[in-house]
Amino acid sequence: MVPGAGVPVTRLVLRSLRTVDASLPALVDPLRLGISFPQAMALVGGLRPAAIFTTGGYVALPVAIAAAAFRVPMLLWEGNVVPGRSVRAIAGLARVLAVSFAETCRRLSGRCYVTGTPIRDLAAVDRLAARRHFEIPADARAVLIFGGSQTVQRFEAAVEQALPELAARAIVLHVTGESAYAAALARREALPDALRGRYRPYPFLRDEMAEALAAADLVVGRAGSSTIAEVTALGTPLVLVPYPHAAGHQAANARATAESGAALVIPDEAFDGAALLAAVAILADPRRHLEMSSASRSMARPGAAEAVATLVLTLADRRPLPSSDEVEAISRGSAWRV
Repeated sequence: MVPGAGVPVTRLVLRSLRTVDASLPALVDPLRLGISFPQAMALVGGLRPAAIFTTGGYVALPVAIAAAAFRVPMLLWEGNVVPGRSVRAIAGLARVLAVSFAETCRRLSGRCYVTGTPIRDLAAVDRLAARRHFEIPADARAVLIFGGSQTVQRFEAAVEQALPELAARAIVLHVTGESAYAAALARREALPDALRGRYRPYPFLRDEMAEALAAADLVVGRAGSSTIAEVTALGTPLVLVPYPHAAGHQAANARATAESGAALVIPDEAFDGAALLAAVAILADPRRHLEMSSASRSMARPGAAEAVATLVLTLADRRPLPSSDEVEAISRGSAWRV
């Protein structure tokens, strides 16, 4: 995508650390890391950038060390509550830290700002227009269910078990992934005539995803920081089923969101049709739904991208860093500007 947009890209020999098991890639990875250090030194030394932005991770280590060697100011952004080992190592080399959750600042050392997670601009998305686009009646409740970019068997099984009662309770926008789409169509055709049109499976929702988020009264999904950021920017309650692997990062994200009152959390192993129906009962409780919507809205930081960009440009221009209150105002979408 990046070269296609006309942006030059230089890749290090290093690749993402995929396994620590005894295997050929695991044996080759240290060699790739060793080669990447002089490569990164040459790259940073040749470009002499005004500032560096990184999201951390194993592949960022050589560039972070090169940035420190050439005294290039670096901003590290971390979206999860619990940072990984590479992020913790790189944090000590960064001039500024930007995070999505306040708790993360307490886990890292350095000048830390809570900016939120940069997301697409949702300000122009109109909820009424979105609901008309998906043909959702004004008096109907709608739930959006998606597990990410790939098919999630746990989600597919829960939806299958919950139908047709789920469709009787709400309009269901279900993003299945390509591999599960045919089975979802078969499920829809097996529904009674009165319910068939209330279950709407999609293999993907690319350009329409923002409208689907805006049209929904409840979102069921994983607990990645981008999902949480986009849904809270719209003030919608969440049902979070954290991905059980990846060092439990999503579980911590989900817990922080639930503590704010914006989400109901269901462990992956407990998520089935009965759990899904129990969660959708939120839609039948106007007071609870309103309270969760308010809590979701209070978490929102729709100006996160601008807040992070402001910090990067401040480093690049060698200007004094803004106060935490100023960055807070930008991230919340206030009118304050550098």
